[in-house]
Amino acid sequence: MNHQPTLPILHFAHANSYPAGTYGMFFDQLRAHYDVRALPMHAHNPRYPVDDGWRKLGKELGEELAQRYSEPVILVGHSMGGILSLLAGRKRPDLVRCVVLLDSPIVAGWRASTLRLLKLLRIESKHSPSVASSRRRNAWPDMEAAYQHYAAKAMFAAWPERVLRDYVAHGVEPAPSGGVKLRFTRETETAVYRTIPHHLGALTRRQYPVPVGFVGGVDSVECRLAGLDATKRLVGKHFRQIPGGHLFPMEAPEAAAQATHEMIRGLLAGK
Repeated sequence: MNHQPTLPILHFAHANSYPAGTYGMFFDQLRAHYDVRALPMHAHNPRYPVDDGWRKLGKELGEELAQRYSEPVILVGHSMGGILSLLAGRKRPDLVRCVVLLDSPIVAGWRASTLRLLKLLRIESKHSPSVASSRRRNAWPDMEAAYQHYAAKAMFAAWPERVLRDYVAHGVEPAPSGGVKLRFTRETETAVYRTIPHHLGALTRRQYPVPVGFVGGVDSVECRLAGLDATKRLVGKHFRQIPGGHLFPMEAPEAAAQATHEMIRGLLAGK
């Protein structure tokens, strides 16, 4: 009897406000090589509330790994999910083979000092995504109305239709009062943006316990605002940028999956 070889486990952590189901096309590409798993939604478990620096969210991911797996896994995270993966991998390197950051730049140096000061003074930069997220529309008559709302926005124009359909299917749910509402609440999304870690520069000053790589979008505004020097110090030669913006896994799922797979192979070969 032929036993199929078991695929290595890849545990994915999603970006702020984009539940894991949004990444269906990206996951489909990766499933040729990996057993892809994910927590459906971060930041909504009352046992792990959003706190400054996302420490409790990182703890949630670490405890999820400890409960679910008896062997080390590959961690891949997009944006917020990449930072949570970094936090979990540092705390529990015994559970992690490598970490791949997808457009998750490290805020360090003067930018981190500025971020810390803005948080202390509760000043919101006009560039901060929290300004838009706190006012985001969060209810519609039905799923199709929600889909049409997003389909009309320039930000989603680059997404294949299936990705946007997946986002609506997993990001919108029936509302108790009728109609549908955002599943990932705008209050939580805003809280996540307001508590972006400013303490991660320390990660780049000492050896990270497992191999770590970065794949970013060439046109990512987030990377431009955060700067990439600290990220490059952390990942060394395992740094790559591909066409697209901050949401390149949604814009180009095939290319994103290919780049992710190549990065994982490079990280594990280097071990």
